[in-house]
Amino acid sequence: MPIRFAAPQARFHRLRALLALLLATLPLPLLAQPSGGPYGPIPQAYAVPEEGRVYYVAPDGDSNAAGDALARPTSLEAAIARVVTGDTIVLRGGTYRTGGLQLNQGITLQPYLDERPILKGTRVATDWETLRDGVWRTKWDRLFPARPLAWWRVEREGMRTPLHRFNNDMVFVDGRPLLSQGWAGGLGEDGYYIDYDNGYVYVSVDPAGHEIEITAHDIALHRPSREVHGKPSDGKGPTIRGLTFTQYAFRAIDIEGKKPSTGPNEEPTDDPVGVSDPSQHGKEVVGTTLENVTISFTSRVAGYFRGDGLVIRNSLISDTGTEGIYVIGSSDVLLERNIVRRNNIERLTGYFPAAVKIFNQSWRVTVRDNLVIDHPHSNGVWYDVGNVDGVFANNHVEGTLIGLFFEISKGIVVAGNVFVDNEQGIRILNSADARVYHNTFYNSPALFDRDERSARGDHFGWHPQTGPDVDEREGHAFEGNLLVGGEGFTRPLLHFDQKASQCGVLTRPMATRVDGNVYVRGPSDEPLVTWSPVRGKDCLAKYDSLDAFRRGAGVESRGVALVPWEGNLFSSVDLRRFELARAPASVQPAAVPEEAREVLGWSGEALPGAYPAIAR
Repeated sequence: MPIRFAAPQARFHRLRALLALLLATLPLPLLAQPSGGPYGPIPQAYAVPEEGRVYYVAPDGDSNAAGDALARPTSLEAAIARVVTGDTIVLRGGTYRTGGLQLNQGITLQPYLDERPILKGTRVATDWETLRDGVWRTKWDRLFPARPLAWWRVEREGMRTPLHRFNNDMVFVDGRPLLSQGWAGGLGEDGYYIDYDNGYVYVSVDPAGHEIEITAHDIALHRPSREVHGKPSDGKGPTIRGLTFTQYAFRAIDIEGKKPSTGPNEEPTDDPVGVSDPSQHGKEVVGTTLENVTISFTSRVAGYFRGDGLVIRNSLISDTGTEGIYVIGSSDVLLERNIVRRNNIERLTGYFPAAVKIFNQSWRVTVRDNLVIDHPHSNGVWYDVGNVDGVFANNHVEGTLIGLFFEISKGIVVAGNVFVDNEQGIRILNSADARVYHNTFYNSPALFDRDERSARGDHFGWHPQTGPDVDEREGHAFEGNLLVGGEGFTRPLLHFDQKASQCGVLTRPMATRVDGNVYVRGPSDEPLVTWSPVRGKDCLAKYDSLDAFRRGAGVESRGVALVPWEGNLFSSVDLRRFELARAPASVQPAAVPEEAREVLGWSGEALPGAYPAIAR
């Protein structure tokens, strides 16, 4: 059935109700900008629950034991097969080399007190054969060959990314990952090669005195939406606390929706298929929760998460392949106080990587107060196709290709974020109703653009049909933001760009409100801002000054340009403290739009940018 987008005012009132609900459940008070932490897992002691049945497990647990006492632990595999809704699995510390665990009950997995359980998808390779030229090989029976998904363009990317990089095997030397190579010569200390025809793994690091681990499982925990272990699905997602998942080929966690989970060579994101009302998807597994969880070194994705009510909080997602957190067809999702770092570690090209991907008609996904850093070959957070009414607030996003990418989607509030040293701070592409308030952009330009892309003849089939059509990509607001180019930064700070082919077709501006922003930059031969559509050959105007921008576009009546600017503006860029150290005379506090106040918890007036007042 077709999606009918609510009017912005109606959506705003629903957003207010959702935020009130989230505020009521917060363990910490809502902060008005990036909080400074704590981000990521917080060490703590987990008490053994007093309700429900408890299964104790250990790396050396006996699968035949009942697991009903600390001194008689069973194996993790046996406990997973036995549990029912409301039970808890308590894991003793140590390394569990396991995978392929299937669970369809709403249970809890947690450590025993402050112990540290680690689930690993590798085995240690011990039987090595010495070859010539400083090369060793071992026979391996758990290999994970794969190929690019069907939409990957070999004619464009095949000369930049070798096909063997799409295989999902991983090799580690003393915990350090190696990089796949196309043959056994010239491996060096950082490479490995796999002969898939004959089942051999080659390295050029002497195995003597080193621990060499090779992937043996392509997943840790699979949550099907169908029957497993003789039990029908209860429709409830697991609660996972304090665990570490690492070194899995493909992904660590996979939560199913209507469709069974796909393999590495199949499209994982077509769930739902076609245009779908949110009442018709995301209901198979509801309420998955991850807290203080670490997921690292997965060759493709940390986890595929499907189902409404997902919460991922204070977790670390690190050193992943094509995506870290991947949310698909889910509503009322909350991601907060996580660290997400180093995605696309194999530097795949043509695969559109993102540290966090929110995909295919996910409604009301809130990404708040996270640390998204160190992604030189990956985008940060990408709301991709058909998403509605997102909230992106109080995050620190640094060192990405695009910090926040909102594509072919409708309705998002972007407020109180700090974007640092990104190729683009935000990009709003072919979308409608993106409201961007009181963010700080440092060496991170903001871009709004649109083109002729539609579902007709699209490379990705029906997906563009789930978002606003070509003539609906407007209604944006950009107010109260602080855009700063640091020393040596000469590029434009703000772009509104439209394809020239649409110049006579799309004649209304993309933004309804652009005002109260502050632009700070040193000397430059580049324009300060660009604006489209305008009459002319290229449909694009380039403005060197804010006064010219006002006259040409009729916006920014309250905007301020500090160009050229020299001197300190922030408390400390080096310490990543982006509160204003002082406000220039021309920069004064001003009223904050009601919608931004609701998201940020602010009252009264505020300075431009993510911090409402002068640093103290």
